[in-house]
Amino acid sequence: MNHTEPSATATSTTDNPTQNPILQVDYSWRKWTASITEKSNPTQPLYTVHYRPFAISPHIIYKSTTTTPPTTIGTGTLHPFSINSHYTLTSHDKHHRGTLKALKRWKTSYTHLSPTHTDPTTGQLLPMTWTSDSDFKTWDFICLDPDKLPIAKFSANLWALKRIGVVEFMGPRRWERGIWDEVVVTGLTLLYCMVLRTSSLLSFFGAVFARPGPIERGDGDGKAIEGVQGGEEERDGGMGKGKRS
Repeated sequence: MNHTEPSATATSTTDNPTQNPILQVDYSWRKWTASITEKSNPTQPLYTVHYRPFAISPHIIYKSTTTTPPTTIGTGTLHPFSINSHYTLTSHDKHHRGTLKALKRWKTSYTHLSPTHTDPTTGQLLPMTWTSDSDFKTWDFICLDPDKLPIAKFSANLWALKRIGVVEFMGPRRWERGIWDEVVVTGLTLLYCMVLRTSSLLSFFGAVFARPGPIERGDGDGKAIEGVQGGEEERDGGMGKGKRS
């Protein structure tokens, strides 16, 4: 079964449609900021990620640097007790507010409703699944589409000083910019969420009392809403009011 949603195609001066695009994530621990570039064009940033651990909300701001000034494409909000996280995402000129919801209590398994994968009949957002595998050095987060086929893998290096990870996109829609935006926002928010979970006693008790499982559609999760981006930007100092090309 193929679920499609029209999306702009990512452009690169060196892209090869037969290869999987790979993004590199470089982190500045001094500034708490990450720069994301395409591996084939490492001098041209595509995204910046601003981590704000002492902010009330949101804690993570995602910006596209392909516009002048950079445009906010999403945010991430962590919670000290709950093992779920929340995010906003701008896709197809609509602003979506969603949840990264735990499917398991003690295993890295999460789901979110995807604005780039919708039911062709009802238009409902379909669930994506994040799974993971890890060893002493790397932590792999794999995003599966509604048919349980991998569309992206975020490999995080837990010991890196600068290059903390790479994101590889795969499948027939691997060059779509809307999917890149969604994976960057949800994937990195999940990474921050898991780092918090592994280092916080409150998150441990949050897991004990959590109610993991699929997202219930009755609470409005994933619906397009007006004004999300503007509200988040006001709390971010009004940055990122450009328009994407």
